[in-house]
Amino acid sequence: MSADSSTETRRPGSGLAPLLVVGGLLAALVGAALVAASGSDRYVLQGLPTPDAFTEHALTVVRVLTEIGCVVTVGSLLFAAFLVPPQRSGVLDVGGYAALRMATWGAVVWFIGALVSAPFTAADAVGRSITTVLRGDVLFTLVGSLSQAQAWLLTAGIALVVLIATRFVLTWNWTAALFVIAVVGIVPVAVTGHSSSGGQHDMATNSLLFHLVAAALWVGGLVALLAHGRRRAEHLGLAATRFSRVALACWIVMAVSGVVNALVRLPLDALFASWYGGLVLAKTAALLILGVFGYLQRERGVRAVVETGSGGALARLAAVEVLIMLLTIGIAAALARTPPPETGAAEPGRVELALGYPLTEAPSLGNLLFAWRFDLVFGTLAIALAVTYVRWFLRLRAKGIAWPVGRLVAWLAGCLVVLFATSSGFGKYSPAMFSIHMEAHMMLSMLAPVLLVLGAPMTLALRALPRAGKDGTPGAREWLLAFVHSPVSRFLTHPIVALVLFVGSFYGLYLTGLFDSALEEHWAHLVMNAHFLLVGYIFYWPVIGIDPAPRQLPHLGKLGLVFASMPFHAFFGVILMSMQTVVGERFYQGLGLPWNTDLLADQRLGGGIAWASGEIPLLLVLIALLVQWSRADDREARRSDRRVDEGTSDDLDAYNAMLRQLADGKNPH
Repeated sequence: MSADSSTETRRPGSGLAPLLVVGGLLAALVGAALVAASGSDRYVLQGLPTPDAFTEHALTVVRVLTEIGCVVTVGSLLFAAFLVPPQRSGVLDVGGYAALRMATWGAVVWFIGALVSAPFTAADAVGRSITTVLRGDVLFTLVGSLSQAQAWLLTAGIALVVLIATRFVLTWNWTAALFVIAVVGIVPVAVTGHSSSGGQHDMATNSLLFHLVAAALWVGGLVALLAHGRRRAEHLGLAATRFSRVALACWIVMAVSGVVNALVRLPLDALFASWYGGLVLAKTAALLILGVFGYLQRERGVRAVVETGSGGALARLAAVEVLIMLLTIGIAAALARTPPPETGAAEPGRVELALGYPLTEAPSLGNLLFAWRFDLVFGTLAIALAVTYVRWFLRLRAKGIAWPVGRLVAWLAGCLVVLFATSSGFGKYSPAMFSIHMEAHMMLSMLAPVLLVLGAPMTLALRALPRAGKDGTPGAREWLLAFVHSPVSRFLTHPIVALVLFVGSFYGLYLTGLFDSALEEHWAHLVMNAHFLLVGYIFYWPVIGIDPAPRQLPHLGKLGLVFASMPFHAFFGVILMSMQTVVGERFYQGLGLPWNTDLLADQRLGGGIAWASGEIPLLLVLIALLVQWSRADDREARRSDRRVDEGTSDDLDAYNAMLRQLADGKNPH
């Protein structure tokens, strides 16, 4: 390695730091200026006291810089893990290592900014100066009572974990794990801001999550790509091509989620008649400009890199695009600190404030089946999984490779169950009534995972995705194989671990007070649904899954694992039906639904549902397991017959060996 290359490795951000510093300062100034231009009316609208000018503007500046640190961290880890290949040993290559070092510096800014944001947020919320809040135990009292200040502290903790880990990580698998952790670090602040309160906060929060994650991947990924190009490192063409696909997907997600979030919080007629609407329009214009730059980047920059190896055009486009992105972050920070205008609409009732939407009718069969409210997270996930599976299925068909239609039907049915459990009337009424929540829980943890694992998605992906080859660049297929054989997968699919997670979740969630705390938070409902679905999939994957599991169990062991779970599940239902206290009583009473006054009876109904509704999925599991067992025996019998016909049977070989020993006068025993 040359001296120049060594220098570039030691200084992964060489040539890019001035752009980030200038762009970050401009973004901070733009955000502070826009907040100042909005005046102090926003505090009056929210019923909050007005803090001093320094606290007001410093919070905006700190937030902008913190978000820049966040996107640089996330984008750099994305780049190191998925946009450039590691060495064959699994250790990061020079480009990945340099991106990892840049993630370290991003995490430093992210951690410090998130830590400082907690007291500034507390001071802004109570209308005090930052110096007053930092005195004595005032800070601890305020932070302990403000959810967004607590979210900033949690974010700081996640950033600190990423910061420390990036100093020690050298392998691809740990870099990929850090990327996931960094993405999770975006969530706490997103689910506790303005979007998490008021009417339709479920739609607003879900759309904001999509928006922020897509923005972090796009902005941060472009910064990492630009740094990689300025270093003139290897694999620039591959990185540019992969990032171009990521950028297009992120732009679409940001556009759709931004429209949804704006429509939820601002009617169209107020778009041109309010300061908030003006900020929405400014952000929309910036997004459209970035879309044009993204198109030029794909058509000119990426093509030039791939065809000629020159990254000059890409670097010029990316540098301008990064500046516009950073300014957009400043606009977004001002938008986050500006409340929507008063529209004259009626104040939301207590049910709408708690759930995000009103419930005016009792949950009849018609309402449960047809009164839909689309879940942006799990509804989108179900549709995306179904579309991806069908694309892979058609790709195999186009190659003349057969794939059982039954697996396609099972997968699509599983996706439909997820969509139905979260977006139909069951998903709409489940946060408000325990019995309906339990039915949705059973669909997500007992029925949908059974159907999904029978679809064999990983086997389909391994056949449909292109192979990298012995000396090729690892891609999605290799990433999937690495996940299947990872220590995390082996641990989670251990029979004892899978059983404890599956049956222990019922007891740990509903009988410890955890469910009572989770009822009041929309993000907690998202976590619960994700937990139900993932834990069910982890349990059924090694039991009836067609995909090869990290731990292969004998058929008798699989059958024993299923039977071991049944009494725990039934006993949980019996406990709920016999309890004299109501789980989540304070929350359900606070809703005051006129058709749900007998909360104990509703809970007993939920216990009966938990006891009875699990029987059908378990019956399906037993049938699938017995069919697989029978087919495995048939395959083994046919294999043995073929070996006999070929004269290579183990039994035949042993018999012939015995005859030879007898002919030689030896005792075969």
